[in-house]
Amino acid sequence: MPASSADLFAFLDRLGISHNTTHHSAAFTVDQARSLRGQIPGGHTKNLFLKDKKGSLFLVVALEHAPIDLKALQHTLGAARFSFGSAELLRQVLGVEPGAVTPFAAINDPDRKVTIILDAAMMEHAVLNYHPLDNTMTTSIGREDLLKFLDATGHRAQVVPVSQG
Repeated sequence: MPASSADLFAFLDRLGISHNTTHHSAAFTVDQARSLRGQIPGGHTKNLFLKDKKGSLFLVVALEHAPIDLKALQHTLGAARFSFGSAELLRQVLGVEPGAVTPFAAINDPDRKVTIILDAAMMEHAVLNYHPLDNTMTTSIGREDLLKFLDATGHRAQVVPVSQG
C-alpha cells in the first residue's frame, strides 16, 4: 500500500521537518489549484512525471508558471526522447493519482526508480508548496527541508535550471 498523507506527515515529523497543511477542494490542474488554495505564501509548483525512450523515469518539479522545453531538458539530462508517464505507471511507481503528483511521492518509491529533478528557479523560494499525496490539500515546507526529506527517502534530487525564460 502506498503511503497516505498521514503517513507522510508522521515521516516529516520523525525527521524534525516543519510543515503546514491547508485543506481545500480537489485540484487537478495548476489553474484549479490557484483558485482553491487562497493566500498560501511561498512558491507554488507543478510536477511532470516523465518517461524517456529508454524507460528511465523522471519527476520534474518547477514553479507553476514556468515554461519547460522538454526537448531541451532531455538534452540537459542526457535522456532519450521524453513522453509523459501513464496514469497506471504513476500509480505503480509513485503511488499517487494524476492531479496529486508531488515530490512527496518519493516516499512511495523505495527502489528509487524515479529521478527527482528540481528546477533551480523554484529552489530560490524559501518556502515551497506541494500536494501531500492528495490533491485536496497543500503542504508548505522549507526548501532545505524538501532536500532533507528527499535524502531520507534515498532520492538525491538534482537541482537543474529547468524552466525557460
